[in-house]
Amino acid sequence: MTRPVSAYAPRSERKPLYVKVVTQPALQGCWAVNISETGIGLIATPLGPHEGPREGESLELSFTLPGSGEHVRARGDVRWRHETAGAVTALGVFFQSFEGSDAVKVARFLSTARVQVVVAFAGDEDAAHVRAALEGQAAPRFAATEAEAHTLLASGDVTVLLVCGADAERALALVEDLASRKDVDLSGAGPPGDLATRIIHCAPAEPERLVALFNTGSLFRALGAAPPREALLQAVLAAGRERGVRTEQWRMTLELERNLLRERALSEQMPLAPGGRGDDEVGLRSAAMQRVMEMVRLVAPHRVAVLLQGETGTGKEVLARIVHRLSGRGESPLVVQDCGALTETLLESELFGHVKGAFTNAVADHPGLFVLADGGTIFLDEIENTTPNLQAKLLRVLETGDVRPVGGTQVKHVDVRVVAASNKDLGEEVRAGRFRADLFYRLNSFTIDIPPLRERPEDVPELARYFLHLFNRALRRSASGVSADVEATLCAYAWPGNVRELRNVMERAVLLSRPGEVVSRRLLPPGLGAAPSARNELAGDGSLRARLERVERELIREALERHGGVLRRAAVALGMDPVTLGRRARRHGLWKAED
Repeated sequence: MTRPVSAYAPRSERKPLYVKVVTQPALQGCWAVNISETGIGLIATPLGPHEGPREGESLELSFTLPGSGEHVRARGDVRWRHETAGAVTALGVFFQSFEGSDAVKVARFLSTARVQVVVAFAGDEDAAHVRAALEGQAAPRFAATEAEAHTLLASGDVTVLLVCGADAERALALVEDLASRKDVDLSGAGPPGDLATRIIHCAPAEPERLVALFNTGSLFRALGAAPPREALLQAVLAAGRERGVRTEQWRMTLELERNLLRERALSEQMPLAPGGRGDDEVGLRSAAMQRVMEMVRLVAPHRVAVLLQGETGTGKEVLARIVHRLSGRGESPLVVQDCGALTETLLESELFGHVKGAFTNAVADHPGLFVLADGGTIFLDEIENTTPNLQAKLLRVLETGDVRPVGGTQVKHVDVRVVAASNKDLGEEVRAGRFRADLFYRLNSFTIDIPPLRERPEDVPELARYFLHLFNRALRRSASGVSADVEATLCAYAWPGNVRELRNVMERAVLLSRPGEVVSRRLLPPGLGAAPSARNELAGDGSLRARLERVERELIREALERHGGVLRRAAVALGMDPVTLGRRARRHGLWKAED
């Protein structure tokens, strides 16, 4: 019996983990580099780019936790896969389920895991000194011989090697031997040298040989024989922190590189849809969207800031990608940032970068998205959510192209095409004092208003069929089409969530479909399937008051259903006072006070 993992579980803290992992489908030379309660990072050396699972596919994992020796079996989905230099493949896997109580084993390992320290050549006095210094903070394991040290280091969870003892030659010989093996990995898929075990030298040594080892990066600290307890503890904890940071930086570097390469691949390949257009132009058949596309084609080749305005879900990011592809910058990166997802401080750091030490947890320089997008395009979504202070800095970058990182003094000049998007009328935001007028006029060089889906119902059938084929491939289903009455229902619906809502409706329908089944009204959400009849109530028999009552009841019912029966949220969606809505909902028999 397996224990499922919630897809909405918060991302938990990662811990370094270097153990052999067996997968199905098989991946040659597969090792873990880190683990959390929700996922695991892997590296492997497959025979080719097609060996093993691809992004979005599932795989089975089997590995042994160091220390306890407990065996773990799990199933996960590959969230990302990246082919790095040197034929090494990196994968990020999100856990979906565990066998038996294996999830508890992982949680216990993460909660009890301490910095693992191998102590080589320590006599009784040195061993007692190390135990006292590290008590409760790190877990020492002792090796009396060089062979024992190598065996313990091969266990996969050792962060620090303390080299002790009074024999200077023996201690230095071990360090030099490990230094010579740094680039040798018998597994074929070891982590970079940056993630290797940190070596702290606590034995006598010739200064010249220590300096040589420091210069090659083979030593983390040299504390001398019998260092003070506090110095020893702080050195071990610092080594653990640095190795953890390096692990996360390495993972983030791979993920960023992979995302930029994927953006480039998307802009270069653009397979044509059956109608002869790219997939990103599906659903642009209506006269309104054809006018939008004319404007996009007109402005794309010119280095002009573009402002896309439209309701949430209308496809502003899709149009930004088309602008990028047609701009002549398609070979360069397209970088996307949602301005509503981060606080002002984090957004400033993300856009403009920061230098090491600029603020707490700034452990390394970060170039920023404007620098990463140099020569390409940056898409700033929901720009209306930026603060006046950040808007002033954005204006400077737009006018001069100069970017200065947070905490830095050096200015870098970039050539970046800016496409901004807002789901509000920025002109109204300026008049209300919520958006800087100077930035608005700079972005307002070329504004494109995107009509909502309800104003272009002729695009709905094409979009529905496109999403059906898309999710057939992604979900491994075989829905064979969309029935005529479903097309009529979809065209009659108001689509408050626009194209994004239609995409979700079709994803649900394909997921619920049986092999070869045509999408019927059975597969639609209940509220959506009933929506056309509500709008046709005005054409029915009865007095005007009776017809309006029927329409009001259906609209209230639909709003309550969409918001899970929460009266307050339904009232906000309908623009009503919750008390008034509650009274009307009770009159129509749709809500009770005790609910």
